[in-house]
Amino acid sequence: MILTRAPATSLLARGLSSLFILLLIVTLVAGCAQRNRIVDQTTDDADTPLGLDYRDFEQAALDAVNSMLGSSIINKPREEPYVLAISRVTNDTMQRIDTSQLIKKIRIALLQSGKVVTTSAVSGDGSQDVLIDQVRANRDSEEFRQDTQVERGQLANPDLSLSGKIFQRNLRQDKNTQQVEYYFQLTLTDLRNGLAVWEGETPIIKRGSNDSVAW
Repeated sequence: MILTRAPATSLLARGLSSLFILLLIVTLVAGCAQRNRIVDQTTDDADTPLGLDYRDFEQAALDAVNSMLGSSIINKPREEPYVLAISRVTNDTMQRIDTSQLIKKIRIALLQSGKVVTTSAVSGDGSQDVLIDQVRANRDSEEFRQDTQVERGQLANPDLSLSGKIFQRNLRQDKNTQQVEYYFQLTLTDLRNGLAVWEGETPIIKRGSNDSVAW
């Protein structure tokens, strides 16, 4: 038997053909891939996930702020706005939620109302501004001008405290459908007497496939 070697030009042609096919496949896959885009939150009509998304936090914050601003406690006539401290807001869901996402929206809306300011000196969630203590520690330092030092007795104690909890319930509707319930519960406490002067709850109820996960 006589073995013959394929011509080099034939091997090169087959190699180029395979490379062309590979490049064509890559191009087609890239062309079919969904492009990233910025979501317009005012017109976003995408399906909601079973987990919490930004729209749920927007709704919970809006409900809480509207209810608080409509309550008699915040609308009492006084010369200065109420000073609010943020206590703990517990995440009792199956998701890794940064509860500050909710609290920040509430803080912004209350501040813009002109009726409430939030203190950064007192907090139950560890979010105090460390520079408040640091500038006071500089009082005895000769490196700082004395006329720029913060005088004693300038900090304001909070009038009110905001605390709360976010929890989740999963219910099986039928063999194909599950219901996921989220409850945003918040409490406003008068720190002078410890009485809860306002409480609010926003339920977010979702239904979807049993094949979906809510985390």
